[in-house]
Formats: sequence, C-alpha cells, structure tokens
Amino acid sequence: MTIKTVMVIGAGQMGAGIAQVFAQANFTVKLNDLSEEALEKGLNGIDKVLARNVEKERMTEEEKSKTLANITTTSDIKDAHDCDLVVEAVVENMDVKTKVFQQLDEITPKHAILASNTSSLPITDIAAVTNRPEQVIGMHFMNPVPVMKLVEIIRAIQTTDATYQAVEEATKALNKAPVEVEDYPGFVSNRVLMPMINEAIYTVFEGVAKPEDVDQVMKLGMNHPMGPLQLADFIGLDTCLYIMEILHDGFGDSKYRPCPLLRKYVKAGWLGKKSGRGFYVYD
Repeated sequence: MTIKTVMVIGAGQMGAGIAQVFAQANFTVKLNDLSEEALEKGLNGIDKVLARNVEKERMTEEEKSKTLANITTTSDIKDAHDCDLVVEAVVENMDVKTKVFQQLDEITPKHAILASNTSSLPITDIAAVTNRPEQVIGMHFMNPVPVMKLVEIIRAIQTTDATYQAVEEATKALNKAPVEVEDYPGFVSNRVLMPMINEAIYTVFEGVAKPEDVDQVMKLGMNHPMGPLQLADFIGLDTCLYIMEILHDGFGDSKYRPCPLLRKYVKAGWLGKKSGRGFYVYD
C-alpha cells in the first residue's frame, strides 16, 4: 500500500512536529485538533521552525512554502474520510485514545492504517477497540520530531506484516530511522530511559548527591548530552511519573516503583520546565 494522504490528530508540540516532517516529505497532510487556537498555534510553530531552517540555509524559501502548502488544518475529524494513514498524537490517556480510534475506524477508508504516537500505552489494547486491529500500529516519534531521527514502530499482536511494511516505508520517506519493537510496557525507549531517570531521582532523594552533580556525572562521565534530571524537567515530571506507573503496573516488578520524591514534586505542581520549577528553577 502506498501512503499519500496523512491526518495527524492533535496539534500540540508532537502533533505539529509530526505534521511538519510528513509535509516536508511531500505527503498531503491534514492537521486536526478540536481547538482552533491549538491549530493556529501549531501551524505558527511549524512556520517558525521552517523560517529558522531557511535562515540557517538548511532549506530554501521555496521548500518552506511548499511544505506549508502541503498542510491544511481542520477541527473536524470526519475529514479523515480519504486518508491512507492517521497518526494520533492526543493526550496520553487510554480512554481518550480509544475514543479517537473508534471514531477513526468508522470514518476512514477500509485500507487506512491507524497509528498512535503513544510513548507507553499498549497498542494491542488500542487495536482491539477497532474493527481493523490488523491495521493498527504504534509510531512513537521522539521530541523534537523535526530533529530526532528515531521512530519506534510498535507492532500490536494483531498487526500484519503488510501494515508494518507500509509504515516502515513511510518512516524512511521522512528520513527517519525506523526500529521495530514488540508491544510491551514502555516499548524500548521508555523502558530503558525512565528507570534511569527514576534512579537519578532516588540518588537525590537519598542524599547521595545534588541534582546538578548527578547530571554532571552523567554528562561528563557517560557523555550524555543532557543530565537525567534536566531531561526529566524537559519531559515533564508528571509524564515521567505516569510512565513509571505504567511500567510498574505492566511488569509488577518493584524495580519500576516510582521514587517518592518524584510523586512529591508532582503533587506540589513542580512539573519541570513547563511549570517553571522541577529539579531546577526556570524563569
């Protein structure tokens, strides 16, 4: 199957980034969100990123104009009626996602592939609410989408080889690197990353070292571009806690138990950069 027309559901940072890379690869893109304000903000964000690329001579003005021309915005999910692929990038909540997939199952053509950008929720469960589970798959893009090369492609137990191959080809067309992953809690990226972040939080909780010193060890000693606590602040401590809870529930293993300090920060509203305070203070 050849994918030509793509809808991205959700115009937040991830959704806008996904729409941008598909548009840059010359796919016809529909960016969907319930909020007109979110659509405007998402499109403006894409425009700013592209303008910066032109300024830094990574693309021409003509390429920028062509990319923007490939994107239309819509607040009506029924506009997915002619799409070959839909990528869902809404809030990380199973109830919300399953409702979106049930709607898409009714609206989209029979051949359409339905993908989720979830970072941790089971694709098998999402697929099960549709009448086309064999055409449901995970496409976990990394943030920021236009910069990061990796896309985890997660196969539900029902996903067919044909569906996987079509999504893999589309991912390569975006100049991204697809990695095939089976449907287990946290997939690969978050199953490895989040316990490291959680353990870094434990070292602060237990008084082993201060946040800036923990990050310094990982940056200078392990050559990480960003320390785990700074990264946690950028991801959002509420998101980190949510994923750790999914890992803990999914595997039932105490090694995935969220650090009490992480829970305390989230309860305090110290969510990281987006709230102005996490392990660091942000102006």
